[in-house]
Amino acid sequence: MDAPTTAHLADVSAFDAAGHIARVRRDGYTIVEGILDASGIAAFRAGVAPYLGRWRGRNPFEGLNTERIYTLVARGKVFEDLAADPRILAVVGAFLKPQFLLSASHAIRIHPGEAAQSLHFDDSFYPFERPRPPLGMSVIGAVDAFTAENGATVVVPGSHVWGPAEVAAVRDGARPKMVAFEMPAGAAAVFVGTLIHGAGANASDAPRLGYTNQYCEPWARTQENWFLGIPRERVRAMSPTLQALLGYGLMPPFMGKVSGSHPIKALAPDWVPPIVRQERDER
Repeated sequence: MDAPTTAHLADVSAFDAAGHIARVRRDGYTIVEGILDASGIAAFRAGVAPYLGRWRGRNPFEGLNTERIYTLVARGKVFEDLAADPRILAVVGAFLKPQFLLSASHAIRIHPGEAAQSLHFDDSFYPFERPRPPLGMSVIGAVDAFTAENGATVVVPGSHVWGPAEVAAVRDGARPKMVAFEMPAGAAAVFVGTLIHGAGANASDAPRLGYTNQYCEPWARTQENWFLGIPRERVRAMSPTLQALLGYGLMPPFMGKVSGSHPIKALAPDWVPPIVRQERDER
């Protein structure tokens, strides 16, 4: 993938990708500080401000006192940069195959009084038995500092290698040792899709704003349908890296083709679906 622009992101030159990858292999997660700098945090807040205050979760898993802004990647340059951040992609790329995809992107604001989310693992909707390599990778980023009091995500270190019996025990109410993703504003946790985790309860007196970007294997179905959710003219203006993450690329040799052609051709302003063009030419 081509390197994206990073107008709202902190310096990337000293990033220790190997160290973070090693921590993910050992514990199932790592925390990367400085993904957003001060200007990026300000841009994030400004970008989500028009959409906040309108919605609450529809069930306890979404959070009945939690706001979520879906399709975040298409709502501003700062969100594009976050999804295609080269440090994040370096870690994700160590666990997923080349041409991996962005699967989901949304902001999350947990309000005071929100209950803890049920423990789960993010790639559980892919029906392959554990233990297994991850089929997805997740990022949870802090816009407000995450604390144990305000609902920081909690995880079970090492649970990414668990088999079905251990996972079932947690679903039946077992509570293994957990740690909270306590991290400063601008930091982000990167973890494998098999890691047991859940959002914490917000016992503070202020909302906690963050975001998640999730990635999946290039052959897997994404959680969000970008082709319907993001207008082509908006994708056309994005970086080649992000276009590929949204599915406008090929998994070799030809997965993702559009009537036998590369999907990037569909972003051309004058593009007409081949079945429409061919039918028109026959008249």
